[in-house]
This record gives sequence, structure tokens and C-alpha cells, in this order.
Amino acid sequence: MEDRAPKFGTGDANALLAEQLGMSIYPDLSILQVSRERFKQVPYNFAKKHTVLPIKESEQLMTVAVADPLNLTPIEELRFLLGCEVEAVYSPRDVILSAINECYNTEDGAASQMIANLSDKTDDGKGDDVEVFDLLDQGRHQSPIIQLLNLILTEAIQQGASDIHFEPSENGMRVRYRIDGVLQNRHAPALDYQTQLLTRIKVMAKLDIAEHRLPQDGRIKLRMGRREIDFRVSTVPIVGGERIVLRILDRGNVLLGMDRIGMLPTVFEHYRKLIELPEGIILVTGPTGSGKTTTLYSSICEMAKDDVNIMTIEDPVEYNLKGIAQIGVHHKIKLDFATGLRHILRQDPDVIMVGEIRDKETAEIAIQAALTGHLVLSTLHTNDAPSAITRLVDMGIEPYLLSSCIVGVLAQRLVRRICPQCKESYQPNPSEFQSLGLKPDELQGGLLYRGKGCTYCYQTGFKGRQGVYELMPVNNAINKQIVQSPDAIEMRRVALEQGMISLLSHGAELVKSGSTTIAEVLRVARGIEEQG
Repeated sequence: MEDRAPKFGTGDANALLAEQLGMSIYPDLSILQVSRERFKQVPYNFAKKHTVLPIKESEQLMTVAVADPLNLTPIEELRFLLGCEVEAVYSPRDVILSAINECYNTEDGAASQMIANLSDKTDDGKGDDVEVFDLLDQGRHQSPIIQLLNLILTEAIQQGASDIHFEPSENGMRVRYRIDGVLQNRHAPALDYQTQLLTRIKVMAKLDIAEHRLPQDGRIKLRMGRREIDFRVSTVPIVGGERIVLRILDRGNVLLGMDRIGMLPTVFEHYRKLIELPEGIILVTGPTGSGKTTTLYSSICEMAKDDVNIMTIEDPVEYNLKGIAQIGVHHKIKLDFATGLRHILRQDPDVIMVGEIRDKETAEIAIQAALTGHLVLSTLHTNDAPSAITRLVDMGIEPYLLSSCIVGVLAQRLVRRICPQCKESYQPNPSEFQSLGLKPDELQGGLLYRGKGCTYCYQTGFKGRQGVYELMPVNNAINKQIVQSPDAIEMRRVALEQGMISLLSHGAELVKSGSTTIAEVLRVARGIEEQG
């Protein structure tokens, strides 16, 4: 910066005074020669209060602009703050204040830099009111009951169970695991251990161990090495004691991803186009335990991007998804689906997931959200895709509203896969073909497959599960049928005419490929018959 002759009006007494005192005058501070690190040595409040600002630095000298040539006190303080000699020059007050605002304004990326510099603090669980138990800790100090329960929980997790049932009776207790959707007997502890086992579970879930008359709900958090597994605990009083069911929420067993849930290629492509739409309602239907939540989670994971705001309202939140705002229903404080959904709409969402549409109020808010430019995903408990429309009409929703906002309905089931270790072929009889509409010439060598049962599949003949899907995109023909008559049978006939692949058809494809059995497809899709 070069010294310049003063160009101030006669009213600027400080400029004239500075000239008389022999001070250099800087009418412009647009270019400063001081690093931000040096600015940080001078507190913002100090600079603003005294109207002083470092503007140029040499080897052992700092040039500082001042607005009052006679105020020498801040100059002495600056020598202490900067650790060097200070030379005062004059600048107008408004020029210095403008430069102060520019210099002390947060630089671009400062927040990101600060976050990056913060030390990563691992979650040690201190903020969580749920105590974490380590299943692998089988210390000698533990009582036999604690060791027995830990072994039961460990075994259930290792066998891939989704639920553990503790069922007491007057004659003893039965412990059953639900594996691949089917309950299987596992243990029968002696009557003497019944109360102790149930009490231990209630203690771990922080439930009231003195309350035996009312149902209770809780949560247990367990650790197996590096794996963390959550359990939802439900107790109900029955004749013979308290029945406890533990739902295992193991993230390691959940396969999230649209390409991993087992849709047929044509169904996958149609469904993917639906979730790419900017607005509308997509419904996923099926009974409890048919994989609806996994499909919804996979869908929103597919849509999750930095420029998309996704929010969910669930009962309860089963798995925490990174980058997704998830709200859990809390009936005690009157936070239900309708209330949560109403407030989600004020959070500027792009995509909304509603755990389940249970009543007219929730359905109406979801429809309004879809009509105002949001994509809404939700579930319904119906047998097939067309029945979802009928169910909403039965709730009291006008058919013309449904035809305006619903873009697709996906029905699904889960069938067990044939165990690969004991898989064998066999010659089926004609009645088996007829049940799924198959023909012998559609099979390779006219053979079907089944599992004999082995130690790998615990003698069941099945290992793992596979989704079976029925997708009904709501096109013009379906919309016309909805307005004319939302009858499920008639709508199913129209959907099949439009090329919908039914649950049984998808199941038949899995049977032909040797993935599952005819009996398994009929078990989950019984009662859903082809129409038209």
C-alpha cells in the first residue's frame, strides 16, 4: 500500500489532526497485507470497540489503522497482543469498520474445516438409557440362569431366528424360534427355571418385574463381539404365567438394496421407475412378516441423495438408516402416524415413508401430501395389490382421489428357499403341476426340487427366504376402473389384462428355477386365485 494525500472534506478533523501529527493516511483499506492468523490475535470486540485494524506487516513491525490519532491506549495493548512493534496510521472510521466486517467474517468452508478438526468421539453408550450386555461374556461369576439365557439368545442369533418365544405353562416352559417365517421348537427348560428366566429378561429390558397383570414393552441391546443386536421385548399375561416374545433386530441379517430383494427383472424395472417419480403414493401390501419394511427401506436407500430430503414415521423404528430422518410413533404422548405425518409436511420433505396407513385421517394426510408434490411410500395389510384400493375406499377415501395420487401398489410374500446342502430332484405328480398351472414341458427334465433335511438347515429342508412380488402400476385402465367400481376382483382382472405378474406367477417361476417348492408357494399365497 502506498501513502496517499488526504482527500477529505473540511469536516474530517481527525484527518487534519493526523496530517499535523505526521501520520500516514490511508483512505482505502481494500487490500490488506496481513494473514488471517494475525487477525485472530486481535479479538473482534477489541478491534470494533477501539476502531483499529492491522493492515500491513513487515519483519518486526505491524502497521495498524486507527480512527482516532490521539487514542494511544489501544496501540500499547496491540503491542502486547501481537508481540511486535506497532506503527499507527490513519483511516476514516467507516473505512476501518467496513474492513473489520470483511476481515472477521467467517471464511468459506470454515464450518467444514472445524468439523474436520474436531476429534472423533466414539459412541460409548453413555447417552443411551439402554444397558448393553455382551453375550460372549460367560464369566464364572454369572449365575446359571444368566448363562442359560445368554446361550439361548446366542443360539437364536446364530441360527438366523427373527423371534424367540418364551411360552410358560403349568407344566413347564417351551422356547421356540421363528426361523425363515416358521416357528420351530428348540428347548423346554424345567419348571423351576421358568420364573427366573422371565425375570432375567424383564430386568435386561428394564421392565417392572413386580407387574404380572399388564402387558409391557421394552428393549434390550446386546453385543456379540463387534456386532450390536437390538431386541424388542413384549410381555403379556396368560394362564400359567407371562408370555414373552423377543423380536431380533440384527442389521447384519438385513439385505438392503433394490437389487438384492429378489424381484423379477421386469417387476424391478417397473418399480424402479415408480420410486423415481417426483410425487404420488406407492403402497406395499402383505401380511405381518412379509418383508414390507425391508422393501421400503431398500427403496428409500435407493433414493437417498444429498439433494433429497427423506423423512419417515414408523412404529417402531426398526433400523437406523444413515442420512434419513426417522420418527418413532409414541402413543403415550399422542404422537401417532397422523400427527407425525402432519408435522413432517412442515419439514420440507421430498420423500415421506409412513410405516402403515391404519385409519382415514392418516390416509387423507398422505393423499394431500402426494397431491402437493411429495412422493409417499407406505404399507397396508391386504392380500394382494388390487385389494389395497378397495381397503382405502372402505376407510372412506373417495375413489377419484385415489385415482389421482396412487401410482403403484406392490404386494409381496416371503417363501423359504430350498436348502442348497440337501437339495434333491424328484418326479412330481400331475396334481402338483395343476396347483400352480405348470406344465411338465416347462421344467428341465420334468423334475422339481425339494430339500431332504440336514444339519445345515436343522432338518427343515429350507435355508433363507426369497421375496415373491406382485406389482400393479396404476395406469389409465386401472384409474378408470377405480372411478367406475373399486371392486378388488374386477380390478385384479383389469390389472392382469394390463400385464401384471401375480404372486402365484412369480412363485411358479421360482419353482421352475428350483429355488423353492410348490407347497411353499401355496403356503404363503393360498387364497389368491387368478382372475380373468
